[in-house]
Amino acid sequence: MSTYGPGSTIGILGGGQLGRMSILAGRRLGYRFVVMDPVPGGPASMVADEEINASYKDLEAVRRFAERVDVVTLEFENIPADTVSEIETVCPVRPGWEVLHTCQNRLREKTFLRDNDFPCVPFAVIRSLEDLRDAVEEIGLPAVLKTADFGYDGKGQVKINEGDDLEMIWNGFSGSTAILEKWIQFIGEYSVICARRPDGETAVFPPSFNVHRNHILHSSQVPSGLSPELENAARSLALDIAAELEVIGLIAVELFLTASGWMVNEMAPRPHNSGHYSFDACLTSQFEQHIRAVCGLPLGDPKLLSPVVMVNLLGDLWHEDGKRLNWSAVLKNPNAKLHLYGKQNARPGRKMGHYCVLADSEEAAESEAEAIFAKLKQG
Repeated sequence: MSTYGPGSTIGILGGGQLGRMSILAGRRLGYRFVVMDPVPGGPASMVADEEINASYKDLEAVRRFAERVDVVTLEFENIPADTVSEIETVCPVRPGWEVLHTCQNRLREKTFLRDNDFPCVPFAVIRSLEDLRDAVEEIGLPAVLKTADFGYDGKGQVKINEGDDLEMIWNGFSGSTAILEKWIQFIGEYSVICARRPDGETAVFPPSFNVHRNHILHSSQVPSGLSPELENAARSLALDIAAELEVIGLIAVELFLTASGWMVNEMAPRPHNSGHYSFDACLTSQFEQHIRAVCGLPLGDPKLLSPVVMVNLLGDLWHEDGKRLNWSAVLKNPNAKLHLYGKQNARPGRKMGHYCVLADSEEAAESEAEAIFAKLKQG
């Protein structure tokens, strides 16, 4: 097992906030960082030692990037196959290509879950209008049609109800391969983040209870309020998925709780928005744990130190005239921790930052967090 100790250089594919927070955690362990991103000046680039701006399809630039680092990880999974293959001729990529290949495509992801007997949403492959009509007959309505590739935060999907025009809906997908998923009546949405080292050692973070608004994560609450039995089952699911995929690094498993138990919704082989709470409320954050796992270091203890609620700050909150928000609503609260990503341009739906509120109970944390959010909305 290759280990890359403090003082090594880590390459990160992607220049967003997940890379930024991973770098901030890795700095404390003495690592150096090189970021590759097509767009200059991103959140991760601001805190990296070096930034390479080039297309991920520019294999000459990809090789230059790989030659500057000891090991490579990523902050989003939609990386071209040729890019990963080129890097792997120079240094390890963690997680590896097989994990990325599975998780970056909804069809492959759902097929992996089904073929390995993990509970997942019933689905059908859609490549034509005829496929869509047949699948609607088989799965029933309501249902959700999703693009197979490049979907997140509600993008690339549409709910289909009785009476909807299937031909018009399919035309909106421009002939892309898609999947039709059964509409699930769930009790709640949760996620579990699991870390795994190259030797198979694992550690699991406490499950979070997640609230979405307009298909984008609004808040995550820990403890989740689950019974010990359900929490243990969720942890076991994440551990089993990480082992089956042979993940090196982190994997976030998003779950629906239904009347019959857990159902896996999606997976992400990287730090995850729903794990941001760990930066302030856990002995070891998801970002430090990711660095430890990718570099082959012993894993830290992810235990929760305080009940916490994390709230996303989207560009919708920023004033139309471009003025900065009045952060006193957060900063005056001694239990709140503000994290801003340094993004210059706010737009609706764009993740600009987050804050966490720590309290004696999850109910108190949730109440304080939402009170802060209401003040921010007022401006």
